[in-house]
Amino acid sequence: MTKKINIAVVGVGRWGVHLLRNFLEHPQAEVVAVIEPNVERLAEVKQQYHLDDGVLLTSEWKAIEQMTGLEAVVIATPASTHYSLIANALRWGYHVLAEKPLTLNLAECRELCQLAEKQQRQLIVDHTYLFHPAVERGKAVVQAGQLGDLRYGYATRTHLGPVRQDVDALWDLAIHDIAIFNSWLNHIPVKVQATGTVWLQPRVGGDEGEKELIEATSPSLENQGLADLVWVTLTYPNNFQAYIHLCWLNADKQRRLGVVGSLGSLIFDEMSTTSPLTLLHGEFERQGNRFIPVNQRQQMLEIETGEPLRRVCEHFMRCVLEKTPSDVSSGWVGTQLVQILAALTESLHKGGTLVFMDANES
Repeated sequence: MTKKINIAVVGVGRWGVHLLRNFLEHPQAEVVAVIEPNVERLAEVKQQYHLDDGVLLTSEWKAIEQMTGLEAVVIATPASTHYSLIANALRWGYHVLAEKPLTLNLAECRELCQLAEKQQRQLIVDHTYLFHPAVERGKAVVQAGQLGDLRYGYATRTHLGPVRQDVDALWDLAIHDIAIFNSWLNHIPVKVQATGTVWLQPRVGGDEGEKELIEATSPSLENQGLADLVWVTLTYPNNFQAYIHLCWLNADKQRRLGVVGSLGSLIFDEMSTTSPLTLLHGEFERQGNRFIPVNQRQQMLEIETGEPLRRVCEHFMRCVLEKTPSDVSSGWVGTQLVQILAALTESLHKGGTLVFMDANES
């Protein structure tokens, strides 16, 4: 008989409901509880997914503390709540799949990873892009040297909302592209830099209750509000640099990332109507003092089909069933990404100061 893993899903908002759907459809998962503070949302989810009366629906987190047979918890709640929820789940003996970022604090991330190891439980972060078939294929292309000598990378992640009120555009958007660059290059940055601008949610203050609205631009964003526009520079070993443009008030929606090498460029474009992954071949041939483009052609790369989030859920189940830590998106990978975001935040608040990464911290 195939073993099933009993799972509780915590948070069924915009993203959590997709996690719930995938675990309900997984042949080796048994969703036994759904925890959601909004009781109206609980009722909607019960009806939408035809949950039977055997599934515990509750707004109380501690209802699952000693739940018989429960083995794993899926957490899709605001990042500010992650630390306490994940720590409790691990102490109660449950495996954990957590929405990104792991937490908003580097020390807390490290503590959770150490706790998972102590409890001999799996802690995996839902960095969905690391399971995207196009990202997986792109990594293989880069690592195989098909781009030649790597020159630089760039990414744009822009749209018109949603505008977050708990974190800025850096924490909301950058983690995806940083994760992809880290994966493709098989390195983390050695130094980082960020600048930004605040328009929509400046710090509010003033005497006698008056509101002081500040439009903040570089050199410093510290205490001046949530940045709507952020420019990021990541410097990797061998001086490879990646530039990222992040903005949530730009109607020109883009989800595009590229790596440029001496033999061509690899483009991951989620908005493409033809193929999300394109290899643009092309290099220079020197003739005297002139550089002539040669070997130019465009290659649409075939990628496997499959929903990336479904792959995340399958990976989590496999790690739990086989009792093996994730080699793709473990808690330690999530910690590295939070470390990079924390360093970028320091740079952003100091007007673009270059911040060097401490490899011993992650």
